[in-house]
Amino acid sequence: MSEASSDLSTILEPQRRTANTFELEIPAGWAQGRGAFGGLVLGGMLRAIERSESDGERLLRSISGELAGPVLVGPARVTTEAVRRGSGVSTWTAKLEQGEGSLAVATVVLARSRDIQDRSWTPQMEPAPPWRECTPMPARLPFVPEFAQHLEYWPLGALPFTGAAEPVSAGWIRPRAAAGGIGAAELVALADAWWPAAFAIESAPRPIATVAFTMQCLLGGRVLPADAPLLHRARVVASAQGYFVEMRELWTEGGELVALNQQTFVWIR
Repeated sequence: MSEASSDLSTILEPQRRTANTFELEIPAGWAQGRGAFGGLVLGGMLRAIERSESDGERLLRSISGELAGPVLVGPARVTTEAVRRGSGVSTWTAKLEQGEGSLAVATVVLARSRDIQDRSWTPQMEPAPPWRECTPMPARLPFVPEFAQHLEYWPLGALPFTGAAEPVSAGWIRPRAAAGGIGAAELVALADAWWPAAFAIESAPRPIATVAFTMQCLLGGRVLPADAPLLHRARVVASAQGYFVEMRELWTEGGELVALNQQTFVWIR
């Protein structure tokens, strides 16, 4: 496998074809089931929108995406469109297509920072063992999807399919390679790279899929070092009629919340 196809930052960078049209190359080795894992798809779409926005001070605040079908190995076309560009906030959409079909759509809010210090609130991270004191997860476990070979995991608590009492999950995660560091697009990918918390209460694998993804980014334009793992925490907050909603968080080693992620999953059977 080439170095380029293993580096998360390189994979997320689309090639511009026209002002608002990009080509995103989906490499082999990043699949989750039939198609590429959703974090890679949405992260690449976000990067295309970032390249379309002319004001570099407008930073990712929120991304919402729907994955309508599997994105296969090979080139994919990403088209971006500005819904509205206000004085400090831009709202964009992106559509990803392969062949004749649309497979993913995303809505992104980019906005300038506002100096309103009396409206800032810093949440506190729950205590967690440092990643250096945790046991890394083996790469060859039955439930590990193909794309996970490019990531490192240090789980805390129950592993998937162990019949735990609660649908919660936690642990440290980082990419094996990300030459550009952890920016907004890489953060989107990492938010989606952990297994569903609902797997903890199952006793055997069950097929599921993400149908909706929303992430709020609190990076503020910074780029985090790629070699510093982030703490992932997740819990299922509700489940009904074959769907469940999961809330996820990503924290730095220093205890700073950098991403909030909500996903809606469907039990396929």
